[in-house]
Amino acid sequence: MTAGDGAPRHETIFTMEATPIKFGPGASADTGWELKRLGAQRVMVVSDPGVIKTGITDKVRERIEAEGIETVLFDQVHVEPTAESLQAAADFAVDGKFDGFVGIGGGSSMDTAKVADLVSTHPAEIMDYVNPPVGGGRKPSSPLKPLVMVPTTAGTGSEATSVAVLDVPDQKVKTGISHRYLRPHQGIVDPDLTRSLPQAVTASCGLDVVCHAAESFISRPYDTRDRPESPDDRPPYQGANPISDLWSATALELGGRYLRRAVEDPDDVEARGFMMLGASLAGVGFGSAGVHIPHACSYPIAAIKHEYKPDGYEVDEPLTPHGYSVIVTAPAAFRFTYEGDRDKHHKVAELLTGEPVQDGDENTLPDVLVDLMKDVGAPSGVRELGYDEDEIDDIVDGAMKQQRLLVIAPTEAGPNELAGIVRGSMDNW
Repeated sequence: MTAGDGAPRHETIFTMEATPIKFGPGASADTGWELKRLGAQRVMVVSDPGVIKTGITDKVRERIEAEGIETVLFDQVHVEPTAESLQAAADFAVDGKFDGFVGIGGGSSMDTAKVADLVSTHPAEIMDYVNPPVGGGRKPSSPLKPLVMVPTTAGTGSEATSVAVLDVPDQKVKTGISHRYLRPHQGIVDPDLTRSLPQAVTASCGLDVVCHAAESFISRPYDTRDRPESPDDRPPYQGANPISDLWSATALELGGRYLRRAVEDPDDVEARGFMMLGASLAGVGFGSAGVHIPHACSYPIAAIKHEYKPDGYEVDEPLTPHGYSVIVTAPAAFRFTYEGDRDKHHKVAELLTGEPVQDGDENTLPDVLVDLMKDVGAPSGVRELGYDEDEIDDIVDGAMKQQRLLVIAPTEAGPNELAGIVRGSMDNW
């Protein structure tokens, strides 16, 4: 839409949507009640082998079936889902004729449940829905079937977002499917479910929370975008706005206060509970405002090479945990975006440390992040994940495909700027 002189008009509207969240120890016992309230009678339960092994999935299924609801388990979730693994789940969903879906696990299980519901409700190939330019960018025409999420990690916030992330190996990139209809109908956040998480998983997931909240808080203000011609063209990631800032700020405060404790002591239920709450709050915040440079870089970092084997993860194949792939470029990214909004960079540092910033500069927030990374045992940089300087261009090429994220950055980043950020992230210490 343009003004009378033909110049684009800036956006004046932001949208606030949030998944209803039920939070607290033992909350997962209400899963069946919530599905019954939503009218589901036959549900597809999506969970990964690691979560199933703990017994969590069976306990939740028992609660669902106690309400007279039939359950069928899909147990072939791929950690860090691929287009192929999501297509398998979608085919299972279409064949099963389900009227409800439950994701039990981390982001991989929850995102798989989202896509299974999407394709079951509106049949099409997975790649038709993937964000352009990687996929076709198809939009679902109506709301999905009842979708309930039961997270078992404190990280992705997928129980509160309208995004599902996937790896597209033939293009050597990770990307997403994003639409408001992917937002779950109910999130059930039960801190008791995180007791069995290894320290490394807690660390990676918690760093993802911190990045979600920091990127959304330090994002381009919503009213600096051009106003779209149609409400249907308004992007899910809108840029920072007064409401998203509230959610993101609280998530940052919780991450700074409790992440180190949650990693250090798996029996610290208070710390793990607040990190789960922080993940959901960050999910609401970035689900409204968006994430940008660290996440745009993380997708090719995780997708191009599969050599890194994280200590503390029970996996049979190389894997770059999402939180690690995000956090390694965050210090350099925020050093680059500093001039875009100095005050917000200082505020993020204050929220994470609980202390006022005195004489802050472009290194203040990066230094806070590096200290946190060291304390929770994160990789030191992109090099530790298996990359050398001669592969920087490949990472940049993958990041440039994430334009839906990069446009949210408060400072414009093209190929040269991204190359500098990745180069500066090879070794953070």
